[in-house]
Amino acid sequence: MIVYEATKNEFLIDVYQDELVNNIVKNYNSKIGRINEREVRSWDNSMQYMYRILSDPEIPDNAGIAIEFKIPHTSKRVDFLISGKKEKRNSIIIVELKQWEEVESIEGKEAIVKTVINRGIRETPHPSYQAWSYAALIKDYNENAQKREISFYPCAYLHNYINQGNKDPLTSPAYHYYIEQAPVFVKGEAAHLRDFIKRYIQFGDNKENLYEIENGRIRPSKSLQDSLNNMLKGNKEFIMIDEQKVVYEQAIHMANTAIRTGEKQVLIVRGGPGTGKSVLAINLLVELTNQNKVCQYVTKNAAPRNIYANKLKQDFRKGHIDNLFKSSGSYIEAPENEFDTLIVDEAHRLNEKSGMFQHLGENQIKEIINCSKFSIFFIDENQRVTLKDAGSLTEIKKHAIDKNANIEVMELESQFRCNGSNGYLAWLDDVLGIRETANTNYMGGHYDFRVYNNPNELRDEIELLNKTNNKSRIVAGYCWNWNKEGKSDSNYHDIKLEEFNYNMSWNLDNSATWAIDSTSVKEAGCIHTCQGLEFDYVGVIIGNDLKYVNGEVITDHKARAKTDSSLRGLKKMIIEDPEKATKIADEIIRNTYRTLMTRGQKGCFVYCTDDNLANYLLSRYDKVSKSYEPNDFFHEHIAESDQERYK
Repeated sequence: MIVYEATKNEFLIDVYQDELVNNIVKNYNSKIGRINEREVRSWDNSMQYMYRILSDPEIPDNAGIAIEFKIPHTSKRVDFLISGKKEKRNSIIIVELKQWEEVESIEGKEAIVKTVINRGIRETPHPSYQAWSYAALIKDYNENAQKREISFYPCAYLHNYINQGNKDPLTSPAYHYYIEQAPVFVKGEAAHLRDFIKRYIQFGDNKENLYEIENGRIRPSKSLQDSLNNMLKGNKEFIMIDEQKVVYEQAIHMANTAIRTGEKQVLIVRGGPGTGKSVLAINLLVELTNQNKVCQYVTKNAAPRNIYANKLKQDFRKGHIDNLFKSSGSYIEAPENEFDTLIVDEAHRLNEKSGMFQHLGENQIKEIINCSKFSIFFIDENQRVTLKDAGSLTEIKKHAIDKNANIEVMELESQFRCNGSNGYLAWLDDVLGIRETANTNYMGGHYDFRVYNNPNELRDEIELLNKTNNKSRIVAGYCWNWNKEGKSDSNYHDIKLEEFNYNMSWNLDNSATWAIDSTSVKEAGCIHTCQGLEFDYVGVIIGNDLKYVNGEVITDHKARAKTDSSLRGLKKMIIEDPEKATKIADEIIRNTYRTLMTRGQKGCFVYCTDDNLANYLLSRYDKVSKSYEPNDFFHEHIAESDQERYK
């Protein structure tokens, strides 16, 4: 959808007669909705600069101009497009316009800078990356762009920004790859931007290419399909076995049925921790995209999306792969059946409403089912860990029935985590008081479970194990405040256990990549940074919200940190229905530790702030019929002289 389109000559007349912004606002209100004053001022400013740029007589008068092109099935809008031809080839220039005056470069985060946005300093993508990613997204999904072989030439124009010389943070070496893909022009470089435009727009096209991309059918390109196939090949983390294959084939069948019959299809896949839900989801994303279907992987939390995108693309740069991974709040205004398939991982974490303040949209489950012909929900109702988590089998079925969808429910049971031991999961449920199981004294398999009476020793073990493959992490219950102000001080620590002189900080601003950042073993993750992910070994700090009193495991929601949003709204609920509120809070705390204690594929080590709970866990573990022997890592990587102290 294009908010404003014209030829170059018409654009110049509109600006000269001071009609351009009025026309943009009028079209924006009718096509998208209300607009804020800040954006109007931004257009008014930037279009004066583009007027001067395009006044060059060597730029064809009948070149196409588009302002605010909304890329289909995304919330992304391209600021400015110029269309025409280079020799006989179709060309479109993408211009990302910025009002920025200052920029701060960020090391260690790909294509991210800091600048003033809405009166605050915020992190945001580098403008060259933005322009390049928009071009990649249009090429990857617009069928007309593919058929007509339209070439896209992205760039960025920061007309208020003054070049700072050799050490300019905007052109720091960290951003060179993206600047090569999409040059960045600043104040005083208008002539360079004109040359860039004239290089690729030699002849006008009377807006023809703009018409083609606005009306192009949305389909994944062959190059995107080939990239995904190559990335999946040989990646052992995404190999499917057992009933994963059965569910996979059923999902493919339902996806094709939805296209063929026009009847909505909803598949609900239930499975506990480590049953391979995410592996199956990624395989379906690749296969359905390969079948020329518009498909996206959806989660509420950013961490799983970012981790699986990184694992999938391996050595590839950021870009079109990221466009396949979306947040669950992305579909508020999406038209019905816009997507062929939406694959929802961690569906138990879906919220009712979207947005930071939970005030947008109506219901995430309803919106996802509405805008997709086929939707898959991977769910584990025992991993509900906040009051806002609204995803349940009942809710999904209810909204599917409302849309007259065909519903199928399938189960994943084979265990690929916890050394393949379903017994450990059942034992843990019994130990934590989540449900009574037959596994009171049986864990099964060769799972490495340990209880430490000193958190420093636990940390030492995790750091040692992490040295081999960066797959061991420390996590904690949310019983310590997460202080944003303290993050600028390297000596500040959130988690303090003074008795042991133990100090550790929550993960910094890297929640989305904490699970794979090499330095993250020095930081503690919480439920929000690790749910849906797995490690080889996990060390869990159990806080005072879980205790052992008078012969039973109890929870205490008052011991949760004030900065934890998991139980936000509980006080009001306690006033209205104290029994129900206490029951829900108890369930959330137990589920949180169940989730944390099942992140480790080979082992889980725990330290409890409550000594009675530690003794209880040890007593339960001592009764277990064990067949545990040190695993392969132990034999291969721990010196023989040191092995005795690990047994």
